[in-house]
This record gives sequence, structure tokens and C-alpha cells, in this order.
Amino acid sequence: MQVLGALLLGLIAGVAVRWHPSSPLLGIVNIVEPIGTLWVNAIRMTVVPLVGSLLITGVASASELRTVRVIGLRAFGAFAGLLLLCTLVGLVIVPPLLAGLQIAPETAAMLRGTASVQRPSIPTFGDWLVTLVPTNPIRAAADGAMLPLVVFTLAFGVGLVTIDPARRHVVLMFFHGVADAMLAIVRVLIAIAPVGVFALMVPLGARAGVGAAGALGYYVIAMAAALLAFIALLYPVTAFAAGISPVRFARGVFPAQAVALASSSSLASLPAMVDGADRRLGLPSDVTGIVLPLAVSTFKAANPIAWFVAAMFLGRLYGVPVGVGQLLVIAPTAVLTSFSTPGVPHGWLFVISPLLAAMGIPAEGIGLLIAVDAIPDIIATVLNVTADLAAAGIVSRFSPPVPAAAVY
Repeated sequence: MQVLGALLLGLIAGVAVRWHPSSPLLGIVNIVEPIGTLWVNAIRMTVVPLVGSLLITGVASASELRTVRVIGLRAFGAFAGLLLLCTLVGLVIVPPLLAGLQIAPETAAMLRGTASVQRPSIPTFGDWLVTLVPTNPIRAAADGAMLPLVVFTLAFGVGLVTIDPARRHVVLMFFHGVADAMLAIVRVLIAIAPVGVFALMVPLGARAGVGAAGALGYYVIAMAAALLAFIALLYPVTAFAAGISPVRFARGVFPAQAVALASSSSLASLPAMVDGADRRLGLPSDVTGIVLPLAVSTFKAANPIAWFVAAMFLGRLYGVPVGVGQLLVIAPTAVLTSFSTPGVPHGWLFVISPLLAAMGIPAEGIGLLIAVDAIPDIIATVLNVTADLAAAGIVSRFSPPVPAAAVY
């Protein structure tokens, strides 16, 4: 409740500054903004050591490689199942949401005239595959390249399983200490979350005001509604598949959702997810220590719905028919790229642009969506975080306890 209150107060204060942009008020915004950035940076600084230590201890504490393999396969099974569900939900709800969109010809001409985008080079599948194994894991950690880092730490953990138990015990003690220290820092940062969230929301409200209007506002509302609908669906799905009541799941996932809402970063939300899974949901740490780092590094549950809304909106804007048939063509690519979206701002939008161009929709239209992507990106991050913890709950229910190594 404190975080929600800080969020609302920050937005109200920011909008007030936008309406009355006096020099003293703008000066206060400039003072407050770095505080929010510092809070997010403080969370981010725990992510790499936390991911590495959780994966290493989760894998190497198992006495059998078979157990690790089973958990990993079940994790990706849960990811695939949730992505399939998201795809089906998107096919059902997105076309009706966009059915009411009517763009006046002069408005469409104006929007098309302002569209421009600078696309970074998107790696081919072969290039992406090569980068999965880092030549320098320290460099990967410093660059925040999470997927190569996950590959290295998984390999390191598997290697630990095969060495002398006494030596493995020493290494495990070190990484358990790293994980505990990072979680101690995270709990302090969560305690001061209202301050950080307020400091983030004030400049956002001052710059964006009450949001876009007209056709772009319709796009933002439609995207937000579709993503929020799937977030709501995840609560009963988790109750059915993971045996966690919606109220209990809500309490467990809310801290991570709050961080996601303020930072638009699944990685920044990982520490809060780990804490919620442990203290609020009581999920086995040996399982979540493998599933959650994998989820934030490889799993983007929001992709199918986001792609469907973007394709249908731009189709309306440029007069290109995009119906259920076209969405069925988009769906497989959206699911597959959920595991390989580039780590650049608005990465999903850049990935979808070649597919839209092949359908006859000018890729330049992506520039319009980038301009209003702030709110959809925030809600998509909340969806991703919610789906990550749901997947952890599902895997935990159907995975036997990981047997501890004999010396641990």
C-alpha cells in the first residue's frame, strides 16, 4: 500500500509540475529524479551476483545431474505452456479490442508522416546462437548479457557436481554467502521502495502528462487492456496448475510487480521475486534458484499479445488487412522470439518490424509505437514478472525436492 501510495503521489506531483512548469518546481524534479535512478541502480547491482550464486548453488547442490536436467526441462515446459496460453488469449481478445478503432484519413496521414525509426542491426539466428557461449564470462557479467551468463553459470554448476565433494562444499559455502548477502541488501531496498518509486514517478508524470490521445491513445489503452487481462488470468491459472491460491500468489508476487512497475525491468525485479517465492510463497529454493534466473533471462510471456496488438494497430493505420489468419502467421515467430529478444530498448518492436514489412506494413510505423511504448512496456514487464513467478510455482509443484549433496 505504501508503494501504491507513493506511485500515485509521484504521478500526481509530476502532472502538477507539467501543468504549472515554474522554475522552482522544475528544479525540484531535477533533484528528485537522481534519487529514483539511484534506487533502481542499487537493485540492479545485486542482479548479476544474485543470478550467478542462485544458479550455481541450485545446480551444484543437487547430487544428481538428472535432477537438474528434469527441473530445467520442466521450467521450459512451463514457459512454453504459458506462452501458448498467452497466444490463445491474444487471438481471442485482441481482434475485438481493435475492432472499434477508426482512424480518420487525415489523422492517419499525419501519423504516417511523422513515423521514423532508426533500427539497430538485428543479429541472425546463427549470430545469436554463437553468443550464447561467452568467450569471457566476466565481460558478459559486466555488460549485463544475462543469457550467456546463465549458460556459463549452469555449466559451472554442472561442473561442480562432478568434483570432489569436500571441494564442492567449500565453493557452495562461498556462493551461498554471496546469495544471502545480496538478499539482505535487497530487503533493505524493498523497505525503502516507496521513496524510490515516488522519485521515479515524479519526472515521468512531469514529462508525459496524462498520456497520449486519439489513435495512439487507443493503441496504448488496447495494449494495456490485453496485457492486464492476461495478468488477471495468471492468478487462477497459478491456482489450478501450481496449487497456490490467488490471494497468496498476489501477496507473493506484488513486491516484484511493484519493482517492475517502477523500473520496467524484469532483471531488476528478480531479487524481489526470489524473496517473494521464499518468504511469502514458501517455494523450494533449490527449484526457484534455477527456474527464476532462467525465466528472467529467457522468458518473455508478453510477446504474443504485444505483437498481435502492434500488428493490428499498424495494419489499420496503413490500410493493410490484419485478421486472425495473419495473427496465426505471426504467432509462431512471437513465441520463438520470446526466448531471444535482443537486449536493446524496445527490442521486441525492432524484432517484429521485418515480419510486418513482409506483410506489407511499412517498418517505419514502428517509430510511432516506440514513441508511446513507455506505458505498454511497464505493463508488459509486470506481466513477464508475474508469469515468471507463476512458472516457478508450477515447476515447484511437479518437481520432487532436489536432493542435497552428501557434504552439504
